Amino acid sequence: MTDAVFVHRTVLLDEAVAALAIRPDGVYVDCTFGRGGHSRLILSQLGPQGRLIAFDKDPEAIAVATALAAADPRFTIVHNGFETFAAELSALGVDKVDGVLMDLGISSPQIDDGRRGFSFRFDAPLDMRMDTTRGMTAAEWLATADEADIAEVIKTYGEERFARKIAAAIVAQRAERPLETTRELALLVGKNVRTREPGQDPATRTFQAIRIYINRELDELKAVLPQVVSQLAPGGRMAVISFHSLEDRIVKNFIRAASTTDTLPSWVPVRAADIAEAAIKPVGKAIRGSEEEVAANPRARSAIMRVAERTAGEWKGAQ
Repeated sequence: MTDAVFVHRTVLLDEAVAALAIRPDGVYVDCTFGRGGHSRLILSQLGPQGRLIAFDKDPEAIAVATALAAADPRFTIVHNGFETFAAELSALGVDKVDGVLMDLGISSPQIDDGRRGFSFRFDAPLDMRMDTTRGMTAAEWLATADEADIAEVIKTYGEERFARKIAAAIVAQRAERPLETTRELALLVGKNVRTREPGQDPATRTFQAIRIYINRELDELKAVLPQVVSQLAPGGRMAVISFHSLEDRIVKNFIRAASTTDTLPSWVPVRAADIAEAAIKPVGKAIRGSEEEVAANPRARSAIMRVAERTAGEWKGAQ
């Protein structure tokens, strides 16, 4: 197979970088390098003393980032998931940062490259790993997992109401021959989903669920948010772009909890100035893609960005 060029259109590019309020001499982190859209714009706004550190799991993204790092000494790439945020920054000698950006979920090249096994639009090995150098593939997991666990994953991460029926069909199928390709899985799911939203393939929710599980996407998000707040300098900002309700719910609830101060009964004689300040504060309302961006890039339709700013308040750990 010849190598193809897969185009990635960065969602909320200008809005996300603007939300960070870049300081030319600041230290910033792009937790999801992808193909470097956000990173390149951040670098364009940094001065000679500025620094940008990026994370990514995908070896193909790492190849692009490595070339960028070779050309720009202000840039460092880390081949790891962002749940290692604090440990990796410590290893790089970084204590505090001035801004953190997260563009969650799967990138366009990962979807459009049929060889990766993320999409039911292609017939390809059932892989779904963002980092193809480590971990269990989707095919390996489906061949060994308990039926109840498969059903729970599809229900929880895909919000699929036919999860139990799909799981039972997968287990029945593997008794004859394990599922090996995306097309085999898509056809099996299609036979077991009775109804679906107009315009949505019956396999959409199942593929999403398995991808999230294989890559531990929600677990990583829950793990990194407290680390980000801990590492942000006062005035530093965190901008998180989500693409489905499960991600956005985690981000929204975390920001709400971390920006809420202890409440006391109205009769307690304490001045407002004496109440401890929350560790972060929300910045503006949630931002969505403009009509123009959605028209040019339909994948921006589900994007939602939330921004929070670090205060001088004490951070007491996970909320």
